Amino acid sequence: MPIDEASQRLADVRARIARAARIAGREADAVTLIAISKTHDADAIGPLLRAGQRAFGENRVQEAEGKWPALREAAPGVALHLVGQLQSNKAEDAIALFDAIHSVDRPSLVHALARAMDKAGKRPACFLQVNIGDEAQKGGCAVADLPALLGEARAADLPVQGLMCVPPFDLEPAPYFALLASIARDHGLGGLSMGMSGDFETAVTIGATHVRVGTALFGARA
Repeated sequence: MPIDEASQRLADVRARIARAARIAGREADAVTLIAISKTHDADAIGPLLRAGQRAFGENRVQEAEGKWPALREAAPGVALHLVGQLQSNKAEDAIALFDAIHSVDRPSLVHALARAMDKAGKRPACFLQVNIGDEAQKGGCAVADLPALLGEARAADLPVQGLMCVPPFDLEPAPYFALLASIARDHGLGGLSMGMSGDFETAVTIGATHVRVGTALFGARA
């Protein structure tokens, strides 16, 4: 992707975030735009880096390990977010590489991350993933199980910043975003990781603090 196209895509997404924030009476800089770079190689990511984007999201630890150390050397200040499912045996690798983990969804992972953080002396921000649509094929804890999971995370001294969700793709997302926002408020959590290329503006109007945008920035995957 040429640098001018990357700059235009980035400017367009940022303008849409700003417009949605304005409608909701919010400041645009209260929303972190995470460019979802999973499956994209360094050549595809480079133009967005040169255009000024600094927050990126990856689904897999191993894929991120293969491309981000070199990219970070060339572009200081990058924040990496893990947005995909994480196996407990990859906790140490995830803590070493990522600045935030959005997919904490079970007690075993809470404890694996707590041990890894203690060992590394590094405490990335964490989001608890909620299976907001109660879909069997998706990760995330059930809504009913969230209070117990949050209690375990707080007892383990995980730096829980907020909640994350992926609503059902074929339904209106607003009710699911509103439910996540309500649950977060009930538990004193300010972070809301919600909204992707097709619905991030809706998410911003409902209070998203982090939106995870791939296609609108990189174009459709082959």
